[in-house]
Amino acid sequence: MALTVLLNGSKGRMGQAISEIAPQLNAEIVAEIDEGDDPALSINNCEVAIDFSFHEVTLPLARLAAEHKKPLVIGTTGHSNKERDAIIATSTDIPIVWSGNYSTGVNLLFYLTSKAAEILGPDYNPEIIEMHHRFKKDAPSGTAERLIEVVQEARSIASEQTRHGRKGITGERPDNEIGVHALRGGDVIGEHTVMFAGPGERIELTHRATDRTIFARGALIAAQWALGKAPGLYSMQDVLGLNA
Repeated sequence: MALTVLLNGSKGRMGQAISEIAPQLNAEIVAEIDEGDDPALSINNCEVAIDFSFHEVTLPLARLAAEHKKPLVIGTTGHSNKERDAIIATSTDIPIVWSGNYSTGVNLLFYLTSKAAEILGPDYNPEIIEMHHRFKKDAPSGTAERLIEVVQEARSIASEQTRHGRKGITGERPDNEIGVHALRGGDVIGEHTVMFAGPGERIELTHRATDRTIFARGALIAAQWALGKAPGLYSMQDVLGLNA
């Protein structure tokens, strides 16, 4: 039988991509929810909920999903720390897969970035560059935010050492700094580069998305994986077995 899905943010770019590819992955969108719709009217008709809406909408959906014991897949970005903490609190009742990017390639980028940050010494300075289409409302992207976290964890760098852009007399770059740069323009689906600039050489890890379908496919794979899992907070790394 097809996996039944409540899709929050169904009219957005990702929502439309998920609806389009769902039949190929043996999934059925039984509730298309968007601005003005009430997911409470449809939550009992689905097995899993997927959220690609707006950051202020995710928490009410997470609480609704927890109340009805429905696994939740979150692809929405731009949440405040307070919103994020409240959403994570609902994972004590349901499995939540939360990722800023559901691409298989991007999640491999997370893995490779962690390894590179561990292996390369502090002389290899990390810089993260991301570019998206001109309609994207938040910066940096959720994927870039995760890349920042990956480098912070691997290098034990405090969050205060992240520098978003540079202007003026900034002084010499400290070794324990993470530079982050967000570019916006045109119809770019998503590009992310992690650069480790060292003495005499530079290592660059880059992922470029050319089709939004890769994210939709990953979100549906995550939804199928989440069904039957124990309550908790999971990532696409868990889904792909990269955390094993």
